[in-house]
Amino acid sequence: MYTKEERSKIIAKRLEELYPNPKVPLDHTNIYTLLVAVILSAQSTDKKVNELTPRLFAKASSPKEMVLLGQTCIYDHISKIGLAKTKAKNIYNMSQILIQEFNQIVPNTFLELESLPGVGHKTASVLMAQAFDIPSFPVDTHIHRLAQRWGLTNGKNVKQTENDLKKIFPIENWNKLHLQIIFYGREYCSSKNCDGTKCHLCQKLFPNRKKPFVHIRP
Repeated sequence: MYTKEERSKIIAKRLEELYPNPKVPLDHTNIYTLLVAVILSAQSTDKKVNELTPRLFAKASSPKEMVLLGQTCIYDHISKIGLAKTKAKNIYNMSQILIQEFNQIVPNTFLELESLPGVGHKTASVLMAQAFDIPSFPVDTHIHRLAQRWGLTNGKNVKQTENDLKKIFPIENWNKLHLQIIFYGREYCSSKNCDGTKCHLCQKLFPNRKKPFVHIRP
């Protein structure tokens, strides 16, 4: 049986082999459009977001342009995505605040980011990590599930998972690992394709695990 530290090293090594240079899966042209894309990705897929944003960003790639576009038109561009009305409202209001309080510049602190409409801790963490290169460990459903399957957290909630992962992995690896774990979860260890006993890492980490692992949902 591996210790938690040994498991973390096995995981990091395998993920680095598979995804040495992970890129943000959401298409964007600047920090502002990345923020919008991350807001849209909540309870949706990156693929769906990437299908809808090119037309939106062609018309509005800055807070001022988004406000001029208007909430109704924003909604028309994203209507096929989940929670579209709420997201359109949040994007419009968020853009107004960026104009009024931040001179159209997306702020680079958790406190300021999380004060914006539609921006929770996970969204702020993604921006801090991928836009500003500030060590963060955004936890989505893939990471929450895999961290439990791999014995890195007890999975009580997403916040606990984030804290546990930050204690295990070196701070300089957080931003990269966040993406690497997501990609691995999607490709090899999804909720449908692996039950904690099938993928390479699950088998490697827990060779004696015979029954499906039941994880706690966020």
